[in-house]
Amino acid sequence: MNLRVARHTNNLDEIIIFYKNILSLEVLGSFENHDNYDGVFIGNKNMNWHLEFTKSNEVIDHQFNDDDILVFYPPTSSIYNKIIENINKHKIKVLKAKNPYWHKNGILIQDPDGYNIIISDLKI
Repeated sequence: MNLRVARHTNNLDEIIIFYKNILSLEVLGSFENHDNYDGVFIGNKNMNWHLEFTKSNEVIDHQFNDDDILVFYPPTSSIYNKIIENINKHKIKVLKAKNPYWHKNGILIQDPDGYNIIISDLKI
């Protein structure tokens, strides 16, 4: 089974930069003016999942809570360390997770839309 997680954004360019430069993901494809939507697919070529971000003329008011998170498990220490290096290099604020499990087993950051992201080394 493949998985696509799709989300609308007001900040498509910032989202692309964030997921590429911080999480070291790739742009797998993109589209423009598809029924008034622009979008991008972000992930890694050899994975069975990717993220889709779209934008339109609609201004989005995101509604989420502290426990709405995307969790990323880098497969190797070198990839994990590179992500941590990117977080520090770009001065991304590390936050405290509401859920104590994630506070102990990962680090919490937010993307440009304010969505929570956990980076965990538990699967290395």
